[in-house]
Amino acid sequence: MAACTSTPPSSLMLTSASSSVPPPQDLASSIVSFKGKPQIPTIKSFSSSNFLCRSRRSADWVFLNFQRRARQHVIVAALAAEANVAEVEAEEEEAVAAAATATAPKPKKGKAALPLKRDRRRSKRFLEIQKLRENKKEYDLTTAISLLKEMSSTKFVESAEAHFRLNIDPKYNDQQLRATVNLPKGTGQTVKVAVLTQGERFDEAKNAGADLVGGEDLIEQIKGGFMDFDKLIASPDMMPKVASLGKLLGPRGLMPNPKAGTVATNLPQAIAEFKQGKVEYRADKTGIVHLPFGKANFSEEDLLINLLAAIKSIETNKPSGAKGVYWKSAHICSSMGPSIRLNIRDMLDFKLPSSA
Repeated sequence: MAACTSTPPSSLMLTSASSSVPPPQDLASSIVSFKGKPQIPTIKSFSSSNFLCRSRRSADWVFLNFQRRARQHVIVAALAAEANVAEVEAEEEEAVAAAATATAPKPKKGKAALPLKRDRRRSKRFLEIQKLRENKKEYDLTTAISLLKEMSSTKFVESAEAHFRLNIDPKYNDQQLRATVNLPKGTGQTVKVAVLTQGERFDEAKNAGADLVGGEDLIEQIKGGFMDFDKLIASPDMMPKVASLGKLLGPRGLMPNPKAGTVATNLPQAIAEFKQGKVEYRADKTGIVHLPFGKANFSEEDLLINLLAAIKSIETNKPSGAKGVYWKSAHICSSMGPSIRLNIRDMLDFKLPSSA
């Protein structure tokens, strides 16, 4: 058996897969370029005879040197992880700052700007008068009108309004509703009437009480933005010239129309009717008719007469395409008050006392 001879530590054939570990003062520079897990030095090749026959002191030196290098790699890995965490936090802060400095959304307009129903708040006055009526109870006409007058508590004179939901779909031609009604007791408002005519009818319209009378000169004023009138009545011979005003008068509901009674051959009669309380109504796209029928300071009898006239007019002008139950619901209210639900059967069968 061959005798073992000790060899110096330098004869140990150890090589590392990675480069030599830098001293502790160079660890900071190593962190920047460090990626992934540190590689622990491995023993690629060694001499078995030398490894088995070297002295105990040399083996201890190799083991301690190995531990020292592994510990340095662990420190480098920990510092690199801290650096990665810092980079992630910095990126998150930049993202939050970018979101904060982003352009603010455009303000909403029109109906989109209105608060949601759950976010709306009622005034103390409204909440107090709302207690005077039950929410889903149906009232007869006389009780409903007395409640309407009692709920009118603002500093100005409120209008009395009626809202009828009908079983019609206005997108079909045979289910459209547009007509006028003469309120026997008037509307309580002063109506300013303008008349477009020509020739001999100028004096006829002026004598009938029209506030403004004109022809092509009045058309030019309207094109310039003049809108100081509530109703515009035109004679049939002026309609070809009035057609150019459609874009201005149409959205305001002032365009003369035969269905609304604002295109008339008998100008004195049309002027008198609108002065006395003739009201135009039409069903909106949801099939609801909104109609004023007086002022809250009218007597209960006068309000009742006007309301019955409006109900009779809507019933008379029932569209031919309406099928099934025509009246779905009916409510009345003051301008700033809660609605009062009407009993449909009682409303349609109601008759005025003989004294009225």
